[in-house]
Amino acid sequence: MHEGQEALDLEIVGLEDEGVPARPAPITSKRSALLWQVLTEAYTRLGFGAVDDEAFAQLVLARVIEPTSKADSVRVLHEIGAPAVSLRTMFRALQRAQERDYRATIATACFQHAMTNGDVSLVLYDVTTLYFEAEDEDALRKVGYSKERRVDPQIVVGLLVDRRGFPLEIGCFEGNKAETLTIIPIVKQFQDRHGIADMVVVADAGMLSSKNLRELDEAGLRFIVGSRVTKAPKDLESHFRWHGTAFTDGQVIDTITPRDQRGILVKSSDPKTKAEPVWDPAVHAKSWRAVWAYSTKRAVRDNKTLTLQENKARAVVAGEKAARTPRFVKTRNGSTVLDEASLGRARELVGLKGYVTNIPATVMPPSEVISSYHDLWHVEQSFRMSKTDLAARPIFHHTRDAIEAHLTIVFAALAIARDLQNTTGMSIKKIITTLRPLQQITVRIAGHDHLAADPLTPTAKTILDSLQTGPH
Repeated sequence: MHEGQEALDLEIVGLEDEGVPARPAPITSKRSALLWQVLTEAYTRLGFGAVDDEAFAQLVLARVIEPTSKADSVRVLHEIGAPAVSLRTMFRALQRAQERDYRATIATACFQHAMTNGDVSLVLYDVTTLYFEAEDEDALRKVGYSKERRVDPQIVVGLLVDRRGFPLEIGCFEGNKAETLTIIPIVKQFQDRHGIADMVVVADAGMLSSKNLRELDEAGLRFIVGSRVTKAPKDLESHFRWHGTAFTDGQVIDTITPRDQRGILVKSSDPKTKAEPVWDPAVHAKSWRAVWAYSTKRAVRDNKTLTLQENKARAVVAGEKAARTPRFVKTRNGSTVLDEASLGRARELVGLKGYVTNIPATVMPPSEVISSYHDLWHVEQSFRMSKTDLAARPIFHHTRDAIEAHLTIVFAALAIARDLQNTTGMSIKKIITTLRPLQQITVRIAGHDHLAADPLTPTAKTILDSLQTGPH
């Protein structure tokens, strides 16, 4: 029993003993004190207090609690009993965020936190799209490629995180900008901001372009990017000649791949030579190092996908299904036919995954190249958090400054969420749903205020223990 609750009960018992009918004591206030304490301590621990803007802090923390519009953030704060400035002041905070470049302050704090709690020798990059509830395009919000096949105006957002998924840099681009054109500006912005010369940049195959890899290499940066399986026949030409198309689970082939992604300027490994070449930048000036790995589990998954694609292609060829020309369908003499050759080649490559890098094997063995690339799920998870738990979309702002300010708030909120998740091992959603219902109330009895609080649940205690904090 809490001390405040015990005092409250004693007063009520005393009144009953004196023959005075007990009346319900009025609750004068209630607040989710533990939740607010955990969030504000995280905000301070990350160094975001350097922004020195109460309204901005409230917008960030309200977004962590319950993603909603800026106008509704006041309601969120009132519901948990937290201090809240006026709505007008909140909107002014958005303007100040741009005028005073709050993002630079937040990014610097994030960098320092990442350096203190780990390192930034390896960073992960990915992009996503955020759409708008708007009909018309403008200079920033444009209709572009959407994995969800949306036709709403959108922006492209690039996110750089450390190997644990903690955000380091964020930036936005026009909605119709190609993903491959976003990585260099974000990486250079991160480099310039913190004066970093040496690090490994990891990105998926969507970032694979000759120009990107050349620019990263010329900037003195090391990279690991996913390769496209269509490159495997050329990269593994020697292997296929000497060993056929059979692989064993976990088999790795360390070889080279042409720097020109079209494979026109230079050949890969020599099929007449059985041994794969060991990539040396001085010797293979027109090639990058390529690591190819085979997984039985991936092969099963790839075969299942290919079978679905084959069935769809056969249905289109048979006239059973009208659709845009799917994979493995080609036109011959005015008729659609199954592309048996392409299907056969695809079957031979199931289970293979490739990685392109400029890091020599003497510095990083193939197993580490592969494991570093697999850390990309952290940035994908951060994007999922920003879209769902932190509801970065849809965005209702119209001007570029307002959109950039919104992304700064999401960036800061994401950092708090990732920090709490990394520390407690729980999702930010579970942390919020666990702590939000725990109320601290003030009850007035005989003119005196008494504090009472809900007892800690086992999960709440685990959270507080992980954060090495407790009720104030």
